[in-house]
Amino acid sequence: MSDTVEAWIEELLKSDGAGAKMTEKQARIVQSAIEVFAEKGYAASSTSEIAQRAGVAEGTIFRHYKTKKDLLFAIVAPAMTKLLAPFVLRGFHKVLDTEYESYDQVLRAMIENRIEFLRKHRNILKILLQEIPFHPEMQERFQRDVLGLVLERLRKLVAKFQDKGQMAELPSSTVVRLSVSAIMGYVAVRTVYGEREDAVWDDDFEREETIRFVMRGLGLA
Repeated sequence: MSDTVEAWIEELLKSDGAGAKMTEKQARIVQSAIEVFAEKGYAASSTSEIAQRAGVAEGTIFRHYKTKKDLLFAIVAPAMTKLLAPFVLRGFHKVLDTEYESYDQVLRAMIENRIEFLRKHRNILKILLQEIPFHPEMQERFQRDVLGLVLERLRKLVAKFQDKGQMAELPSSTVVRLSVSAIMGYVAVRTVYGEREDAVWDDDFEREETIRFVMRGLGLA
């Protein structure tokens, strides 16, 4: 098991979904599940492998979680509602509460902020990216508890630029959707491909081209 425990995992291991303190075995099960789900994806993971990595019998997992999916949601649900959303907003405050002279400065700050966030919380973000498309319940929770909060703040920021006459009169929600889609696409490819040792990846070039792409699409460049 990794010696480096992400901050949100430390918080998650303090208690189970009902607020009771986790036993040592339960904490090992959860942390092992996080690692296996992040490495292999939910569908390709097995409870026997999780149990082996945690150093417990497979039956011990099912004493705490009825199914593998229950184990996944025991990780994802509290991570999004209690940990991920506050971490996202706390980091995003630095971007959203700063005064910018132009929208490209906002985009650049968002990219830098998200990359730093990704470095600190790689496993949970990897699990979310892999599993959200396949679990409607997870999609609903993410949209409500994380994405909705961030998008509302971004819409207000866009509206400020529009009020100053510095941005095209598109619906603010459209501007946010186009911006976030481009940025998350860049961050996702950078994470999956750009950090590989054999990758041909000029990060400064890719970052600036992403920003220019958004600015041209919005008629600002």
